[in-house]
Amino acid sequence: MNKQLSVIGVPMDLGQMRRGVDMGPSAIRYAGMVERLEQLQYDIEDLGDIEIPRPEQKMEVKQDNLRNLNEIVEGSRRLAEKVDEVVESKRFPLVLGGDHSIAMGTLAGIAKHYENLGVIWYDAHGDLNTGDSSPSGNIHGMPLAVSLGIGHEKLTGIFGGGPKIKPENIVIVGARSLDEGERVLIEEKGIKVYTMHEVDRMGMTQVMEETMDYLKDRTDGVHLSLDLDGLDPSDAPGVGTPVMGGLSYRESHLAMEMLHQSKMITSAEFVEVNPILDEKNKTASVAVGLMGSLFGESLK
Repeated sequence: MNKQLSVIGVPMDLGQMRRGVDMGPSAIRYAGMVERLEQLQYDIEDLGDIEIPRPEQKMEVKQDNLRNLNEIVEGSRRLAEKVDEVVESKRFPLVLGGDHSIAMGTLAGIAKHYENLGVIWYDAHGDLNTGDSSPSGNIHGMPLAVSLGIGHEKLTGIFGGGPKIKPENIVIVGARSLDEGERVLIEEKGIKVYTMHEVDRMGMTQVMEETMDYLKDRTDGVHLSLDLDGLDPSDAPGVGTPVMGGLSYRESHLAMEMLHQSKMITSAEFVEVNPILDEKNKTASVAVGLMGSLFGESLK
């Protein structure tokens, strides 16, 4: 794995309704992320936080059933430009959220550097909604669809129009809350999904082995998009949309350790840490612990 690592904070809270997730990057840094990764001999360049535009009437502006569309598009564009610069400089981009809408900008900035970018979407949700299918209009439930080129043209046009990724290059891990429109899209596009049913039945080792085998020959880079609500709320309480029955802390560490051993991850983001909803910064500390495993911490 690339030992030159650039950190980008994205204090975005416009993609959903619950306040506080904009403080996620600060909470993750406060939990000792830089020190943890420096101990693993990484060269850390912290680029600070992207400036996110604020709507005049926060959370009230809807356009085509899309909340805060223009501000999210602009914030995502700024993020895409910064991620593009990091990849161009041959460094590993590590993005800190912020709500999961930021993945649109992250993937837009990364995708131009790969022919077949793979994505591991570690999340309780599919994030495959559009303005037409979304019950809420919250854009943090749409970034995977947008990255496939599906959705409002302002979103799909971020940092260059068209799809950023291909459906056959995606694996969703840990899904347990999918809307009907998302189920239809998964079936229609043939997206590979490991729900909690598969994780429980097969075990995390087999799920990750199959995920890595599936992606290794069809992709030239793999992005990890890890939403902390993929974990069970007992392990990660500080998230905006908790869903019971999630992945355990131990399962998640195993997954990250296996990804490190595979040497296939070329970029990553950790999103939806909300310190206002958290217990003594527990969720940010979990995020940092998982980063430790992803970047090579081991008991051996």
